[in-house]
Amino acid sequence: MSLTAEAVLALAPDESSAKAARGLLSPSKWPTLGANDAAVWGGCQGSGSKPYQTQVDLSGPAFRCSCPSRKFPCKHGLALLLLRAADASRFASGDAPQWVAEWLGSRAEKAEKKEQKAQAAVAAPADPEAAAKRAAQRWSRMAGAGEELQRWLCDQVSRGLGSLGREQRQGWKTMAARLVDMQVPGLATRLQEAADLIGQGDDWPERLLHGLGLLQLACDALQRHERLNPALRADLRTVLGWPHDKAEVLADGESLRDRWQVLGQVTEERDDKLTERRVWLHGERSGRRALLLDHAFAGKGFEQGWLVGTAVEATLAFFPGAQRLRALAAQTHGAPEPMQPGVPRMPDEWQQVAQRVAACPWTPLHPLLLGDAVLWREGPLWCVAVGDEAVPASMRENDARLLMAHAGGHPMQLMGEWDGRLLRPLSAWTGQGLWQSGASE
Repeated sequence: MSLTAEAVLALAPDESSAKAARGLLSPSKWPTLGANDAAVWGGCQGSGSKPYQTQVDLSGPAFRCSCPSRKFPCKHGLALLLLRAADASRFASGDAPQWVAEWLGSRAEKAEKKEQKAQAAVAAPADPEAAAKRAAQRWSRMAGAGEELQRWLCDQVSRGLGSLGREQRQGWKTMAARLVDMQVPGLATRLQEAADLIGQGDDWPERLLHGLGLLQLACDALQRHERLNPALRADLRTVLGWPHDKAEVLADGESLRDRWQVLGQVTEERDDKLTERRVWLHGERSGRRALLLDHAFAGKGFEQGWLVGTAVEATLAFFPGAQRLRALAAQTHGAPEPMQPGVPRMPDEWQQVAQRVAACPWTPLHPLLLGDAVLWREGPLWCVAVGDEAVPASMRENDARLLMAHAGGHPMQLMGEWDGRLLRPLSAWTGQGLWQSGASE
């Protein structure tokens, strides 16, 4: 497994963890270091008499450490991989010690039990009649919520957007809270996001009207959900906030094995101590794009890490839906390896976006991979240009300047998230190597 410091630092839960990891790179901190094809491990000398036992399963990567830190991965796990990326010769090769072998064994056992549980759920499904009755009742409640939201939307539009101000936001958020009570939290989130747009920026009426239009479209679809095709109905469930069971996705979802390139990832803090991580993949053989969307609560880490700039042979299980993007990692087959993204064509990328929007108009984000891209500034806005085409970019000032310095004015291969208005660059490849958003702060 080939590592880069940038890819390792992108796994840090926050900048303080990355900074602390850089402070643990002294050889005197690590009296023992070892590695084999499956894992790397080491003892990191802390303030106590006994070194912390730190280990990384390279198939993830997944981390474990005996330190008391509640961050995941902790600074010791990050430092261990940084040491490996800097000089692999410092790690003694051979069989893993017992404490590492036991952990790897427990992970394998856990994965096996997870697969058995999914198979058991398929082999012994719940009472289909009872399940159908519960689903029909929920669809009925959601349809009632859609009718109420539709009436409320008509009232707001009839008053005119020009009458909206900060004092109206509370009324919108009260309606959003009511939608949560009526079991359509997805619509509640979209309505609250629309409320936050009021008065924000010169183009807020246009953006607000677009958001309300998508809400109206969801209400229309909800009233005739029984006549929708299964794929679009599955997407509507997601929009409404009715999640699909992951065990069912693993058991019944479309399965695809490929060598998946990790194009980019981003981790964001949500409300109520919720952390969201989005990992974007590209299948080398299938040409398929995939989104791994995970959430962690109260500072807990994610079960598996993904290193941008690597490729891993894996089997993904795709969620039902017309957009065909979100997936779960059902199984990995070996450790990540270095990769170089292909050379995309701009028309092909936009064609894929158009097809997804046509299939599911509520798709919030699209992965774009751009070749020969150049970052430049036009007034207060950053832009990404490919040939004669240019799109506005959403970037923090520090990220943009670091990317400019990294590229040195030369074209680059750039990956980012497109939200319909702005491109958010996440990673870029140049002759100087890999750049990642936020990795060098």
